[in-house]
Amino acid sequence: MAEQTTEQTQAVPPAVVLLSGGLDSTTTLAIARSEGFAAYALSFRYGQTHEVELNAARRVAAALGVERHVILNIDLRTFGGSALTSEELAIPKDRDVEGIGHDDIPVTYVPARNTIFLSFALAWAEILEASDIFIGVNVQDSSGYPDCRPTFIQAFQAMAQIATRAGTLGQELRIHTPLIDLTKAEIIAKGTELGVDYGLTLSCYDPSPEGLACGHCDACLLRLKGFAEFGMADPAGYDSPARAR
Repeated sequence: MAEQTTEQTQAVPPAVVLLSGGLDSTTTLAIARSEGFAAYALSFRYGQTHEVELNAARRVAAALGVERHVILNIDLRTFGGSALTSEELAIPKDRDVEGIGHDDIPVTYVPARNTIFLSFALAWAEILEASDIFIGVNVQDSSGYPDCRPTFIQAFQAMAQIATRAGTLGQELRIHTPLIDLTKAEIIAKGTELGVDYGLTLSCYDPSPEGLACGHCDACLLRLKGFAEFGMADPAGYDSPARAR
């Protein structure tokens, strides 16, 4: 399901970039482009209740000039188990994000999601003969998700090296996590330096049908905290204007 295509320039190394359309993945895409990679953006329609995020992914991919943007269909609603893939589970609102610890894994965690996403990215990277995959995981503001931690990324990269034709033939496969140790404010500072328009992005777990952020879920609260610490108003649209200030 290619959304956008251009010819690859052979002199520029290709990289697969996981793109949700949120703040972190958009900044990661901008970083990949700034480092000289020809970016191939990969997004997923995975049965998420907040599928309007894919509209943001399309906007970002177009604005940042990717080589190709693929939106892949998989359906994790078959398993459920997350507030992002099941209407039966409520998305937490107005939590104390300052107090979220690494062992406090919320109901918005989608089991094995980054493992699944990286596996598809790895398959595409082999086809592209790409050695590099970018993912916007972040430890500081990860809501306690275990698949946003350095140990997970290191283990996946080691697995990729022995589980692929490219790896067994001696090609080094690299999983880039340029945001892994940054705070949200530092991520916003980096993206702003690279000219990212955060008004194109959507981070919310429970947006309105029009694509307005709720201002109350963990993703919104962490994002708003980051913009406040950076000293800038969030340019994204919110359903709750008082929360967005």
